[in-house]
Formats: sequence, C-alpha cells, structure tokens
Amino acid sequence: MLSYWLGAEKARVRCLTRLFSRRKTFFMSMNDGVKTAIRTVNLFEAFSRRKGPMTLTQIAEALSAPISSCHGLVRTLSAKGYLYTSERNRAIYPTKRLLEIANTIAAHDAVLESTVPVLETLRDETNETILLGRRQGETILYLDVLEGHQTVRYSAGAGDIKPMHSSAMGKAFLGRLDAGERAALVARLPLDLYTPNTITERATLEADLADGIAKGYFITRGENVVDVMGLATTADVYGEIMGVAIAGPLMRMMVGEAKLAAMLLSARTRLETLGVRS
Repeated sequence: MLSYWLGAEKARVRCLTRLFSRRKTFFMSMNDGVKTAIRTVNLFEAFSRRKGPMTLTQIAEALSAPISSCHGLVRTLSAKGYLYTSERNRAIYPTKRLLEIANTIAAHDAVLESTVPVLETLRDETNETILLGRRQGETILYLDVLEGHQTVRYSAGAGDIKPMHSSAMGKAFLGRLDAGERAALVARLPLDLYTPNTITERATLEADLADGIAKGYFITRGENVVDVMGLATTADVYGEIMGVAIAGPLMRMMVGEAKLAAMLLSARTRLETLGVRS
C-alpha cells in the first residue's frame, strides 16, 4: 500500500513539474515576444533620430542590445522587406514599406480624416501648433499634430504621450470628469515635476482645474515644457471624446490668450457638429 502511494505521489510530482515547466516556457516566450516588439519600434525610432543608415554595430549601440540579437532582428525585417543593406559598406536603412503601410493606415482613420479640416482652419487662424489627442489610461496620447507656420513654434509628434497634470489637454480631460471621479484620479496621479512651473500639489491642481471648468478651457504655462503655453478643451466627435489644444511660445500665447481661447471654443463647436445630421 505504501509503495503504491509513493508511486502515485511521484507521478503527481512529475505531472506538476511538467506543467510548471510548460507554463514557464509559455511566459518566457511571451516576454521574448514583447521584448522583440519593443526592440523593433526602438530600431525605427533610432533611424529617425539618426536620419541616416547604420551599421550593425551602431544599431546594437543605439538599442543597447547584443549584436547577435540585432543581427536576428535585422535579418527578419530585411526578409519582410522593411530594411535593406548596402553592398558597398554594409550599412542598413529602412525601405519605404513602413511609410506606405503607415500612409494607408492614416488615410483610413475616419475620425482624423474628418477632423483635419477643422484643425487646419484653427491652425491657420491662430498661426500656432494645434494638437488632437485622447486620454489613454492616466496619460494623454497625441493623435495628430499640425505645427504652426511661424519660425518659433511648439513642435510635437503624433504618438507623443503626455502626463495629465502638466499638459493642457490632460487638464481638459480631468475637468470633464465629475467631481468624485476627478478627485479620485487626481489623488492617484503621480504629480511628477517636469519644469519649475509644474503643479505638484494636489490642492493646487484641483483649484487650477476648477478655474478651467469655469472658463470652459484649460491652461498650462510652462508646466510640461519650459516657455510653452497651452490652451485646451475636449469635444465629443462621433461619440469619441477628443482633446484639442493650441500650443506656442509662452509670451506670445499670453498676450493673445482671450482671442486664442475664443478660436479654440469655436473649433470645439465645429468638431462636435461633425456627423450630426440635420
């Protein structure tokens, strides 16, 4: 009887060992997949920063990754048509395949396609940079950026992620919440310091949001980027809550705040009429 029990117990242990081994392998595989995805994105961003080809050694340095790992990544992307290698100096550079895919994706974004004319009008009226974005968790994600035509202007990129407490658009999304939800979110946000003007006291942020709610738009004055001012509001566009903001040099924006705010609120009205049938 004892030998039977010992045999059954050993079988159970072997079964559990195999199970945990498979689970470990599964999660390691998932982690490797995430790491490869991040490394792929970082690779294309590295090319964007460098604005030129890179050797395999330079890629490894840019990604802080082993040359062997980078070689496998480059080989895979080359086989898929995303990278090519110069025969002369073995320098590596992206093909236009990624651009073509990105253009196709952007051309079929129904929300962006319909909002661009309104944003372009606002950009031309204000001559400042216009931002369209949305809340993503406890951050703000820029979906579109239309830079102003002036030599000195605010620059950003689609896909940039901003904190809620120090960006005008983030404040606009906070201001849209009811008092209870807003207080709960403000209580758990990390109020990190980005500039000497960043609001890091929760009571001060609540008071600033209350002022924005009263005005109908929200302001940052050098709180996320020094010497940059932003005005922002939100709009219901096709049932999606979008943020729209004007950003530019602090002194120039301060002088024109009232006029800029009126243009911003007018653009919000135009955005909210999109898709509304008479």
